[in-house]
Amino acid sequence: MSVVIVYCTCPDADSAAGLARDLVETRLAACVTRIPGTRSCYRWQGQVEEATEELLMIKTTSGRLEALERRVHELHPYDVPELLTVPAGGSRGYLDWVRTEVAATDPA
Repeated sequence: MSVVIVYCTCPDADSAAGLARDLVETRLAACVTRIPGTRSCYRWQGQVEEATEELLMIKTTSGRLEALERRVHELHPYDVPELLTVPAGGSRGYLDWVRTEVAATDPA
């Protein structure tokens, strides 16, 4: 199973913290890194908007993406949450750890 990073922005620290914790507790992610204070500029409903957001870097596997996306849509306050997935490379030990954490069925 390949390891991927999913980028997702949240409108505030509370929603980011809740989403991050839920994804790790349900083993949809091995780790979620929160990066506060990001600024986004985007077009929404015909208007150019700017917002301060918190960026999540969600580490998971390609096999967990569908379930992760469903869960984000259930919990996220945005109508259309940002979910961008990129393949991850790195140290074998870390990538193996990610695979192990999201494959486990019982919380450790």
